[in-house]
Amino acid sequence: MATHQYGYGEERDTYAYSSPSSPSYSYDEDGRGGGPRPRRGLNRLPAGLRAPIEGRAWREFGYLMLSLPLSIVGFVWAVTMTSLGVGLLVTFIGVPVLAAALAGARGLGALERVRARGLLGVQVGTPEPLRPRTGGPMGWIGATLKSGVSWRHLLYGVLHMPWAVFGFSVGLTFWATGWTMLTYPLWRWVFPTWVGQDGIQLYGDAGHAVYLDNPFEIAVTAGLGLLVTLATPWVIRALTTVDRLMVVGLLGPSRLASRVVELESDRGVVADTAAADLRRIERDLHDGAQARLVNLAMDLGVAKEKLGEDPVAAARMVDEAHGEVKTALQELRELARGIHPAVLTDRGLDAALSAVASRCAVPVRVEVDLAERPAPAIEGIAYFTVTELLQNVSEHSRATRAEVDVWRSRDRLMVQVYDNGGGGAVASGGSGLAALAGRLDAVDGILVVESPGGGPTRVTAELPWRRA
Repeated sequence: MATHQYGYGEERDTYAYSSPSSPSYSYDEDGRGGGPRPRRGLNRLPAGLRAPIEGRAWREFGYLMLSLPLSIVGFVWAVTMTSLGVGLLVTFIGVPVLAAALAGARGLGALERVRARGLLGVQVGTPEPLRPRTGGPMGWIGATLKSGVSWRHLLYGVLHMPWAVFGFSVGLTFWATGWTMLTYPLWRWVFPTWVGQDGIQLYGDAGHAVYLDNPFEIAVTAGLGLLVTLATPWVIRALTTVDRLMVVGLLGPSRLASRVVELESDRGVVADTAAADLRRIERDLHDGAQARLVNLAMDLGVAKEKLGEDPVAAARMVDEAHGEVKTALQELRELARGIHPAVLTDRGLDAALSAVASRCAVPVRVEVDLAERPAPAIEGIAYFTVTELLQNVSEHSRATRAEVDVWRSRDRLMVQVYDNGGGGAVASGGSGLAALAGRLDAVDGILVVESPGGGPTRVTAELPWRRA
């Protein structure tokens, strides 16, 4: 472990790393208002008490009620068409029938995804489309029969029906029983008025009957109904959890397809980042060192011509050119440091981050706790992440001190930058933090920003650990 202190500094505050699973905070667009927003209305009640009257519980209950008729349609379609297609395979007709069965299953699956998105809030991506190798009906039939997505949709139609029957029965039983018992004091008058008995009959034979008709029994009934009503949303939530898993697992894109899409997106980010870096280097060279060297060559040419006529003026021009050379060399060093500093290659993150911290506008404490060096690519990304974050601290934070911590947590390289500035940093829109988050995402990294209004700001970057 290596620890460095720059400037006058202060003792570091004790803090804990907050991962993406930590409680989130809401902020205004201008960064004001740290901490959770105050509860209002029904949100003041505990979750267990407000669950039966929340919109989520009613949407999930509606999903279970709709599942039964839709699953019957899907089951009948899947079993009937598959059986017909398999039975007709002895003739050519069975092949297009099977393809039609799979196509219909995909259509019903699309309806299920819309229903799950609207009622359960499950954001299921659209699976990969059919890609016929040839045009015409035969190409479409072949692509349909070879598509794993189509067969997963057909499997969903078969498996979902028995579960839908179970979920429908349990959900409706709990819902109806709970609300019926809870509201029994309100509608008990129906029995003596229209049924001719004192209340709900618990037991009865030829000579004896027990009814719920006195105040104590009515109160107990309502109390039990309240317990069942409070438990019903959680039972329904457990049932719909299985539906969520089935929809995501069978009707969504496969993990391989999702990974391919993610890698394609990451490849685009990497390509855009590399192109932007090249444009920046070209611009810096053209506007800085290159222009300075062109002027230097012209000045030296003029000095050469005046060398015989006016040696004093020539000497003065050579002296000015010497100063221009020093300035150009300094600009080239800065440019090379922005590409990949030599100290990072030679001595690792500890020395490289110490050099970055020494150039920061505020005192920075650097702590690097790594038993070994990561892969050069990961090491470079960590270095440039800290460089950009410390630049933000210098330019925007109004901080008086900052801290940089680097450590390894299992298979992740953790980088955290803290400052005691005014806060309000957001990783959204076109901000620099959003671009930095995109770069980290391109290598399966994560950027977590905690910056409530008034500060402090803590930015944590997670990178995959790869050995050098």
